[in-house]
Amino acid sequence: MQFYNRTIYTLLKAHLPKKQITVLTGMRRTGKTTLVKQLLSESPIRQQYYFDMERMDNRLLFAEQNYDNIVHALVQQGADFSQPAIVAIDEIQLVPNLPSVLKYLYDTYGIKFVVTGSSSFYIKNLFSESLAGRKKIFEVYPLSFRELLDFNGVSLPRLPLEETTHFVDATYQRLRSYYADYINYGGFPEVVLEPIVEDKKDLIHEILSSYINFDISTLSEIRNPANLYRLIKLLSVRVGTRLDISKLTSIAGISRPTVENYLYLLENSYLIRTIPVLSASPDREITKARKLYFLDNGIASSVAELSSGSKFENAVFNQLLHRGELAYYQLKNGREIDFVLDKEYALEVKETAAPDDARQVAALATNLGITKSYVIGREPVNRFPQFIWGGYI
Repeated sequence: MQFYNRTIYTLLKAHLPKKQITVLTGMRRTGKTTLVKQLLSESPIRQQYYFDMERMDNRLLFAEQNYDNIVHALVQQGADFSQPAIVAIDEIQLVPNLPSVLKYLYDTYGIKFVVTGSSSFYIKNLFSESLAGRKKIFEVYPLSFRELLDFNGVSLPRLPLEETTHFVDATYQRLRSYYADYINYGGFPEVVLEPIVEDKKDLIHEILSSYINFDISTLSEIRNPANLYRLIKLLSVRVGTRLDISKLTSIAGISRPTVENYLYLLENSYLIRTIPVLSASPDREITKARKLYFLDNGIASSVAELSSGSKFENAVFNQLLHRGELAYYQLKNGREIDFVLDKEYALEVKETAAPDDARQVAALATNLGITKSYVIGREPVNRFPQFIWGGYI
């Protein structure tokens, strides 16, 4: 199996020698299984066991009511738990009692567990209750743009935002086609590695169908998947806008409690992400509504025809997501800052940026006491000191 460079891998490898359970969570097909197999391949521990819970025989084994029977089954396979051993388990949410199994085996035997799951709702709630203090959670997202470049054998160092303003035309020409692919088709590893555009699109549709029919149905009893898909479609054309649940309820013809439940599921199973408003003066700014983004551009684009500006802003969101905490800022008169990063950087997103955009975002940033403001653009038509080409972030 070929392994590619993932930013999170360094953190995973550093955690592998620790007794705590290493937990990888994230949407299906973001590369969790590959990361687990890479960890196993590079571990000095020779006793290694891998179980995929999508296999019924593995599910039956870990559904045993007598947990010692699981140990006996492994011993029959040659395991010696007087020596170090790693047990990797994929898709743990498919076996409801697995947290209890892991707690017992963790406390009783010297086993290092590496596990994956496709739902932060499950991992952070049900899983956390029985394994408090016994695990560390790592979230795995679709590829960042830098990871996409690595998958294509292209290098681009990560720089502080202040240094990304140094525009080099040769670098732009070298990377622009990769960045266009990232904006249009997102960062699922197998989509990135597929060279044919139509096959990329087919893979994205397959991933979304699998997500709705498998992941979501595992988490909740969805009576009408068509309603859920209709809501996802409505959300995709609202990328970068404030969530208006009343309007969604009216357009979709779905009750408000159902819409709210769906939104909760979609966010906690890694399809969408919302960010809060950053308010310096609650009596003057809009303080409650959250802005919506998709955690993969390919998924967002597959269900509705998005404007190129919306796709670009969603791509920038996914790039900034890996740099720190995100919020937005907006006055009641509609003037806004698209992203505020770590309460330190004010960032406006424009496909074709102009110096006047820089002046406007700088003026708004003073309301927040922020002195570092930039305009992120897709096309380097105008270059000015506060301009950052999107591919650099």
